[in-house]
Amino acid sequence: MNPEHIHIILCRPEESRNIGSVCRAMANADLKILKVIGRKQDYNEEQIRILSIHAYDIWENAQFYSSITEAGRDCTCIAGTTRRPGKKRKDTLILPEELAQRTNTLGDGKLAIVFGNERTGLTDQELEECNIGVTIPASEQFGSLNLSHAVQIITYTLFRHTNTRSPGYIPITRDRLETTINIIGSSLQKIGFFSITGRPEMERFWKDILSRTALSEGEAQYIEKIFTKAAGLAGRNKKT
Repeated sequence: MNPEHIHIILCRPEESRNIGSVCRAMANADLKILKVIGRKQDYNEEQIRILSIHAYDIWENAQFYSSITEAGRDCTCIAGTTRRPGKKRKDTLILPEELAQRTNTLGDGKLAIVFGNERTGLTDQELEECNIGVTIPASEQFGSLNLSHAVQIITYTLFRHTNTRSPGYIPITRDRLETTINIIGSSLQKIGFFSITGRPEMERFWKDILSRTALSEGEAQYIEKIFTKAAGLAGRNKKT
């Protein structure tokens, strides 16, 4: 999902330092749009600057509203975070991973994620303004999370969902995979693993398996090296 389509809404936050930490957590996930239910003049900007480190621009560009409904008017889905389910608090709460999966169905729509006040969380009425409820599993003895920690967990989960491969990772094409499959088949045949008639079935098996793994070029070369070396060692052992 486009990071510009994910909006973080802080509902009545009390602690300016928490807001600074939220900005830093957002920057870690490439998120830039911060909305606050409250007034900008009620917060200590120096404290926000200190805790946000190099993400202070997120606060400088923050938008301020009087309600969740108003802040999420341009969004397709509004997800409210809470640790307490109930008849008036969404009967079913989803996990951060499930929220990430739901972004697949939003297309170009925007997602707003709402975090409540540090002490009280979202009220029943505030959660009612949201489409869905999201919860972060935690200890039953101490389930309350710091505001910035909650933001960090959910934004990281969303970031991981859209960045499932390490930086610079490029899967090989199906055409390139054919070379790997051929080397595997030839190597197994040299070893005597199967007769000539059994090779097509074995190659289809490996093709199905390796296609699902989306190999990188380096991984494909390493697999080829293993099978080629195994065939060579088997050949030398036969001679001795």
